[in-house]
Amino acid sequence: MAEPRTGPLTVVGRVLAGTLSVAVLGASGLVWYEYRQLDSGMVKSAALTEARKNAPPHLDQSVNLLLIGLDSRKDMDGNDLPKEFVEEELHAGSSEIGGYNTNALIVLHIPAGGGKVTALSVPRDDYVQTVGADGRMHKIKEAYGIAKGAAEQRLSGKGLSKPELERQSREAGRAATLQTVQSFLDIPIDHFAEVNLIGFYDIAKAVEPIQVCLNNPVDDPIVARTATHEGGGTGLRLPAGVSSLDARQALSFVRQRHHLKNGDLDRTHRQQAFISSVVYKLKQDGVVGDLGRLQRLFDAVKKDVVIDDRWNVLDFAQQAPNLTGGNVEFNTLPITGFKNIGGQEVNTVDPGQIKRIVKQLFGHEVPPAAGPAGPAEQTEPTTSAEPTTSAEPPTAKAKAVFAVPVGTRTTPAAPRSAPSSRTAGPSAPPQAPSSPPTADPTPDLPMQGPAVRAGGIPCVD
Repeated sequence: MAEPRTGPLTVVGRVLAGTLSVAVLGASGLVWYEYRQLDSGMVKSAALTEARKNAPPHLDQSVNLLLIGLDSRKDMDGNDLPKEFVEEELHAGSSEIGGYNTNALIVLHIPAGGGKVTALSVPRDDYVQTVGADGRMHKIKEAYGIAKGAAEQRLSGKGLSKPELERQSREAGRAATLQTVQSFLDIPIDHFAEVNLIGFYDIAKAVEPIQVCLNNPVDDPIVARTATHEGGGTGLRLPAGVSSLDARQALSFVRQRHHLKNGDLDRTHRQQAFISSVVYKLKQDGVVGDLGRLQRLFDAVKKDVVIDDRWNVLDFAQQAPNLTGGNVEFNTLPITGFKNIGGQEVNTVDPGQIKRIVKQLFGHEVPPAAGPAGPAEQTEPTTSAEPTTSAEPPTAKAKAVFAVPVGTRTTPAAPRSAPSSRTAGPSAPPQAPSSPPTADPTPDLPMQGPAVRAGGIPCVD
């Protein structure tokens, strides 16, 4: 009995990409030869070349890195992942479930001259205008699949092999994702890393056991899909407090959306917390900076990770020591509500508000709001756009969302208990994570729930 949704990859991707970024940074003290050894064999993409043609201008010397979690059960050549792996080992749904949704989108903003790294998660169902896809309104996660599908049709008569057709069409998907995120947030993307389901699993296997912390116990039984029920569930059962997870449990932890008060939005915080925990473990275990151990980690993920061809690992590592030092803060960009469009539930957003929030968080001059009427939702200008990627049932949504103009203190999307922003060290007792509470780092900005701070093991719902 397996979860039919493709949502797992959401989580999967972001963890893998986040871990990759951290591991990469550990190379900062290595000589050039050693760097080349680490870099050899990485899959590179030229999608940034297309994306930079219409990118917003750089306002300073900061660096923006986009982490992409690709929800696809295909390998790099377009072949299905093994059924026994997807269904029996991971309980992640049918191997035939296709689609190329980017269910995980996290921007890491590394400020010029160093300092705290700001990480922003973009909810996967935000309803936005795509760029580089078909130019219409869709869930932001769908830009990749729409552009990839169009590219496949365009290239299908050119006699390309299946692997080459897959490679070229995925490049179109990446370029569309980059351009859509750039347009939505009004920032340029300098680098990106993309991962898929099996990539997450491989990295989790390479670093297991991984400790996580929950504010409340969870029980997420697997429910079979029927004609009247979409099915779902991960099979995860964990107590409140700190738990040590193997790779399969880690996947369940980051993909759970049922039996959570805010559904997908709570799952986003799970993903952020998991990345923080993996980064913390790599540092505590001495992996960062150890060439041999970094090499083994890289060998485990090279086949599953794609990075842009402009990414110089050594230069990047020197720019962002705070990523490995734990000085990273994760926030989730706000939505204004929910709407059913074309038979699917979407997150409504205020694009002007989002751009102002990003500017303020990144330390740039904030443009004035459009007018006193309040935030306006971004909606379909003509007719509803039917998603053209793999269909999926409506997602469980939060019951209440609060969104206010920048500069006004707000309550998170749903009431949270005080421990939700705590962090615990790995030796903390299960019921009492040891680190003191973390203050809300953005008290004057509306965010979707509390911030997750790296540097330990954050406790989340």
